[in-house]
Amino acid sequence: MDYSKHIQKAEEAARRRNYDFAIQLYKQLLEINPDVGDARAGLRRALRARHEAKGGRGLFGKLKGAGPLAAAKGLARAGRWDAAIKAYEGYLATNPLDEEGNLLLGQALESGGYFSSALAVFEFLAEVAPRNPEGLKNAGAMMAKQGDPLKALAYYERALEADPRDRAAMKARKDLAAEAALSKGRFDSVEHSREQLVDSEETKSLERSKRLQMSPEELDAEAERLEGRLAEDSNDVDVMLELARVQEKRRDPGAALDLVERALTFRQGDTELEDRAAALHLASLKRQIARADKLGDTEAADRLEGELGQLEGKGLRQAVERRPGDAAARLALGRHLLTANDPDGAAAELQKALTDPRLAPDGHFLLGLCFRQKGFSDLAKKQFNEALGDRPTLDDRGREIMYHLGEIAEADGQNAEARACYSRIFETDIGYRDVAAKMEQLNQH
Repeated sequence: MDYSKHIQKAEEAARRRNYDFAIQLYKQLLEINPDVGDARAGLRRALRARHEAKGGRGLFGKLKGAGPLAAAKGLARAGRWDAAIKAYEGYLATNPLDEEGNLLLGQALESGGYFSSALAVFEFLAEVAPRNPEGLKNAGAMMAKQGDPLKALAYYERALEADPRDRAAMKARKDLAAEAALSKGRFDSVEHSREQLVDSEETKSLERSKRLQMSPEELDAEAERLEGRLAEDSNDVDVMLELARVQEKRRDPGAALDLVERALTFRQGDTELEDRAAALHLASLKRQIARADKLGDTEAADRLEGELGQLEGKGLRQAVERRPGDAAARLALGRHLLTANDPDGAAAELQKALTDPRLAPDGHFLLGLCFRQKGFSDLAKKQFNEALGDRPTLDDRGREIMYHLGEIAEADGQNAEARACYSRIFETDIGYRDVAAKMEQLNQH
């Protein structure tokens, strides 16, 4: 599909400084195809221009986007890449120059197989944060994956300028230089048309494997090719992982998981592979649950739901153990423990998550739920008020908080206060839960 006219329309809107319309057009296009790199790059430029035109929003913007950012990190840890990408974009809509947000968005796009979009984000990050070695390294890695070793080398050189002691960048630069030299020597040594044909077929296969949009027939052919290579060398970890990616695209997370777990026997302690295996395990269980629901097998679905919850909890605990200072990981674990009916464990994690001001609104709200579950109404009320802050108008979260505050006031016999809470909800959403009935009931007292 040709998206050029759609992109030109968005670019024209941006040139006229109609940034909101340009952003809307880019987002519409990315809804159709998330891997249109030009659209992803255009969205970054338009968001930046709008941000600069408004003079930037600093801390307020970060606080406003804290919820989507925390949610996105949780979705990414679960391997739900499409949902994580949307959540990261939600955060970056108000914080377009945030280095962490852009880096995480690029990594989610890459993990989801949206390589052109990932490259656009990493290039944007390299532009707005030229001294951020992580952004530059990711841009270099993506350039290498896209088959442009010269640009990849340039990014790694810049990464080493930012951090001369970065060993990963040094190794990548060395490997790329050696690969470029080897490729040149191999090209010079090709003398026969038959060898050139073999090289051409290998190149085509590599290009096919890197494309996001592949037909079922192409995926089947690619899987068959890789299985043949694995049969020749059953210990080739790179082939295992490439075949796992193909199996993911074939929507077979179970087969992909088997391959990644097999690769882990050769690369024990590789945390990136361990995270990938955990995400695939989750995806496999969710698929089994959906299949059980479709068949009406509620017993199997319930059993699998229990396994899923245990696995999610294990993954979140491991994330906290590896990164004890990661407040977002603490928040995600706290939310999980609260759902698993462990308010004490949840509260302990959530209190540690409050060290990050961007997560404070979510953290206070969840703590309020913990204290309500424990029966500590006074502590719950304090946390809900902290989460509510100085919101001039109520959004969905604000209405939920006011509803809890109304229920607490009702339970304490403070009918006037309860009515005031419900009234704020009633003014913005007359159909919210049973607020109308509660208002009528309280009017009778």
